[in-house]
Amino acid sequence: MKVRFLGTAGGRLVTFRLIKRSGGFLVSQNGSYLHVDPGPGAFVYLKELGIDYRDIDLVVLSHLHLDHSADLNTVIEAATDGGKFKNVSLFAPKTAIEGEDRVLLPYLRKRLVKEEFLEEGKELFYKDWKVKAVIKHRHHKTETYGLLINDEIIYVSCAGFEERMLELYPKGKSLMIINTTFYKRRPNVEHLSVEDAEILIRELKPKRAVITHYSMEMLEKNPDEVAKELSEKTGIKVLAAKDGMEVEV
Repeated sequence: MKVRFLGTAGGRLVTFRLIKRSGGFLVSQNGSYLHVDPGPGAFVYLKELGIDYRDIDLVVLSHLHLDHSADLNTVIEAATDGGKFKNVSLFAPKTAIEGEDRVLLPYLRKRLVKEEFLEEGKELFYKDWKVKAVIKHRHHKTETYGLLINDEIIYVSCAGFEERMLELYPKGKSLMIINTTFYKRRPNVEHLSVEDAEILIRELKPKRAVITHYSMEMLEKNPDEVAKELSEKTGIKVLAAKDGMEVEV
């Protein structure tokens, strides 16, 4: 498997002033793509990377906030070639599909092979993809999930840190992607900090970790330097994601 980061922006300023790209990340295997959190610009960035939209078999949303979902409809429309093909499925929180603040346009539901709702502890399957909603995060009252993809890739999506993460996320996996928005903890803001990432990496001991989803504070601290700091403190190789970066799993 390979992971390609379409973008690394986190927070309103970095995302919506386009200081860094957004668009989530792609996981690829055997010519098939799983697209996680297709935020603003995903449709354009996929094209720039030479990805054939029709090769996207599965889209997964961790939650409905626009920096994670803004291009959801466009990506699904493109993956089905404007409705000519029925080849893509969607795994997402129920609130993203049926809730008052739903982000999926209703007419596109008919174009999906299937849609399934994420629930804590539930495993979902489509083609060669297996996605487990490991934990329901505490994230500003929004239904948000951390994920395990094909038993190898942990995605720690946006969240306020809580001890049960250390109990529910599995240990020793090949790659852990952590949305590390802030350098320092902000008690009233439910996003992860470098301190939180350090605890997760040290306790869960992935083979490698990647930090992403940066705020301005993180960019000012230099994500490469932060990753180096985390590697030294945890003894585990930590990479700082860059827009367009690819990682082998």
